[in-house]
Amino acid sequence: MAFVVAIDGPAGTGKGTVAKALAERTHFINIDTGAMYRCVTLECINNGISVQDEDKILQVLEKISINLEHQDGKQKVILNGKDVSQEIRTPEVDDMVAKFAALKIVRDKMTPLQRKMGEENNVIMEGRDIGTVVFPNADVKIFLDCSLEERSRRRYKQNLEKGIESNYQDVLKSIMERHKLETERKIAPFVKAEDAILVDSTNMTIDEVVDTIYSIIKSKIEEKNNGQSNN
Repeated sequence: MAFVVAIDGPAGTGKGTVAKALAERTHFINIDTGAMYRCVTLECINNGISVQDEDKILQVLEKISINLEHQDGKQKVILNGKDVSQEIRTPEVDDMVAKFAALKIVRDKMTPLQRKMGEENNVIMEGRDIGTVVFPNADVKIFLDCSLEERSRRRYKQNLEKGIESNYQDVLKSIMERHKLETERKIAPFVKAEDAILVDSTNMTIDEVVDTIYSIIKSKIEEKNNGQSNN
């Protein structure tokens, strides 16, 4: 059986950076489920499809091809054969992704794809509903949290580093609006799984967060191996 690590948390907590570092250390595959929803959002934006037009969104979902490739230690997001790793991180996609991700038809398409990835490989899977919906029986469940102000500061800094134009107030507003949409949606609302381990990264460095979660993973792997050897 594959070993699944579920890392959930709001935008800007550093999930992507932490998951990537953990995947390198554990030699697991890192799966960024948020990138998959961003691909759907980008494809709809590029085709002028509104979030209200479910018939056209369904047509997009029937044809869409999303692949997460790992090259030279970096994850590349391939949408319909094109590398969109940068395009899916623009403020335009940021503003719309929570709305598209709240649609049942979108989640019904993405969730089975995510489960298939996790069933075939040892994975570090990050998102919003991994420990609650996608893999409720994940071997390790982490809820990575952080203060709103620090999350906004980190996302703003990240945008600057990627050459994406934005300002702190707009980022703060976007993150607040997205959090409201995600926690109040009817389908797979964003909540902490009851058995998830809370890691608050507000006053922690990325290395400290990675070390903390790696210790949890290592302990669980040893526990699982011991259990199997005893059987």
